[in-house]
Amino acid sequence: MQLWALASGGRARLSGSVAAMAKSKFEYVRAFEADDVCLPNTWAVVRLDGRNFHRFSEQHGFTKPNDDRALHLMTKCAQTVMEELEDITIAYGQSDEYSFVFKKKSNWFKRRASKFMTHVVSQFSSSYVFYWKDYFKDQPLRYPPGFDGRVVLYPSNQNLKDYLSWRQADCHINNLYNTVFWMLVQRSGLTPVQAQNRLQGTLAGDKNEILFSEFNINYNNEPLLYRKGTVLIWQKVNEVTTKRIQFPKETEEKEVEVTRTRNKVVPLHCDIIGDQFWEEYPEILADDS
Repeated sequence: MQLWALASGGRARLSGSVAAMAKSKFEYVRAFEADDVCLPNTWAVVRLDGRNFHRFSEQHGFTKPNDDRALHLMTKCAQTVMEELEDITIAYGQSDEYSFVFKKKSNWFKRRASKFMTHVVSQFSSSYVFYWKDYFKDQPLRYPPGFDGRVVLYPSNQNLKDYLSWRQADCHINNLYNTVFWMLVQRSGLTPVQAQNRLQGTLAGDKNEILFSEFNINYNNEPLLYRKGTVLIWQKVNEVTTKRIQFPKETEEKEVEVTRTRNKVVPLHCDIIGDQFWEEYPEILADDS
């Protein structure tokens, strides 16, 4: 009689002496598996990037320099990842990338880097295809998108804050360049090569001056979504629902409002380079995180 036990991760395994008898001569190949356990008590960050998204955006007619549909779809996918993998304490996204930060004390899948990366990338990719129609309506998905990922460990809170600051600074640099570039192409009639040559060697102040003097655009008034990217955090949110309840001594049901508090993944468009954000949300870096 064979006895089966449900192991962690949902895989059924033979138990006890039965398992010992079930081993085959081929099982030695498991010794070739690499040990990829992340160091304990470190922030494990999975950064996901779109593969060849320049071509993907052109093939699907993304609006330049920013397509709200694409940005909101990316955020929806990231929210889905966080809801499925609750050990993620914060995420940051811009353009075609998202960074997911796992808690320092997370022991999810025994802290295997391959599990962190593959689960994030697969959940995100499948969500992108699944929710595409919600954001692009009748525009068909012409071919499957691709995403790659990497895992990086950061030992201190300051290291993590500097990493996220780096990604937000990158968002600002890229968006400022793209905003000017596409204004030169779309409104001044320059070719992409001419626009690139015009901007070669320019500093941030030069780009701001071009936007203001030639297109009457104050870059500081551009949406925060474009300039700062998107931060996803867990927050307690009150949800009000209506239920029909029959009270004692009452013959008919009555509708009553019920308020419940639950944790939800909330998107923010704000600065995370300064101290204000971290002072406002200290629980993100709390010792028990």
